[in-house]
Amino acid sequence: MSHRILFLSGKGGTGKTTSALNLSVALAEAGHKTLLVDLDPQGGVGLALAREDTEWIGLAEVMLEQATLSQALFKTKLENLILLPRGRLDPINVAEYEHALATGKTLETLLSQVDKEVDYVLIDAPSGLGLVPRAALAQTHFAIVPLQAEPMALRAIGQVLRVIDYVQEQENPALQLLGLLPTMVQLDQDTSFTVMGRVWSELSGVLQTHIPRSKELSIASEKGIPVAFLGGSPPPEARRFELLVDEIKRRIVKMRPQTEQPDARPERELI
Repeated sequence: MSHRILFLSGKGGTGKTTSALNLSVALAEAGHKTLLVDLDPQGGVGLALAREDTEWIGLAEVMLEQATLSQALFKTKLENLILLPRGRLDPINVAEYEHALATGKTLETLLSQVDKEVDYVLIDAPSGLGLVPRAALAQTHFAIVPLQAEPMALRAIGQVLRVIDYVQEQENPALQLLGLLPTMVQLDQDTSFTVMGRVWSELSGVLQTHIPRSKELSIASEKGIPVAFLGGSPPPEARRFELLVDEIKRRIVKMRPQTEQPDARPERELI
């Protein structure tokens, strides 16, 4: 059984898509078969990879029965990473797309189809707490909430946690908060330092790994590649996502011990 992890944020600009993309890469490079699903009507994953709106078929075509799931899955050059793009969605049809995704069985069906094929399913939901994020929460096991190290994001975090608690109580008892992921952290800046002080002292479930605001992440975004794929010496930001993989795996084992999976790396001999 795969581990389904939803990236959820109450507001835009938190680094949600960037975190989902780079974590999926880190999981795949650690040997885990990983599927990254783009539920964002704006096609955030495709935009992060510098792809045009009409370049990839994907979820939209599956919903319209214009393509099968296997046809819509995009195999990347990274052996263990597969993408399910948003597909070719006209912006004027976003409302209909959201309604169909929230009221239909597409998401439940596709997740059940890949359940035994991959180790991790990472789902990038659109920002906000509307129809699509609610539908995704009802079908997932874990939620990661990127928390931008700024005052407004900290003030709004209670809204996101309230929705997660409600869905867990009323719709999906299997849902658990995997952690709050601090993003765009600048500990050398007074505002960011103050916010993080409150995050660490006042909130529970905060992941130890935090994602800084960095030039390398901006350069990778400009080039349309994961940060680990930048040329030259491996950037420390890529190492942060490797650490995040280890941390979330430990948390998942504690939360779902019955589904613990062995390390995907084979035993080796030195000589």
